[in-house]
Amino acid sequence: METKLRIHNITAKAALKFGSEAWVLKKREEQRLEAAQMKFLRHLLGIRKLDKEKYQCIRGEKMGAQNIIKEIKQYQEKWLQHVQKMDTNRIAKQALQYKPKGRRNRGRPGKRWRDQFHFEDRGTRNTPNPSST
Repeated sequence: METKLRIHNITAKAALKFGSEAWVLKKREEQRLEAAQMKFLRHLLGIRKLDKEKYQCIRGEKMGAQNIIKEIKQYQEKWLQHVQKMDTNRIAKQALQYKPKGRRNRGRPGKRWRDQFHFEDRGTRNTPNPSST
């Protein structure tokens, strides 16, 4: 079982998390990522959907695997802290600090990358709030 979990961590998680530091996760994408992870874990354990095993049992008790969404959010927060430590002439830092001029289109605004982090003081945008994670 330990070998199967290592294979899961090396192959499936790496493939699911590739490029995730720049993603804006919406509920639909979170559901699809969790479904893909559960499909892989069920396959490793030899459990079919018809067996009606709860996903908490499969992920927690049987495999000891962490939720992929939590890992991606931790990875994104780590990336945010890394970018904030960069010099101001770096492209990633400039993109994070960029404020477009003009007006947005009508309707509900799209979710931006920096809006998915919870900040203590909304005006400064310096560090994520560790109590909200």
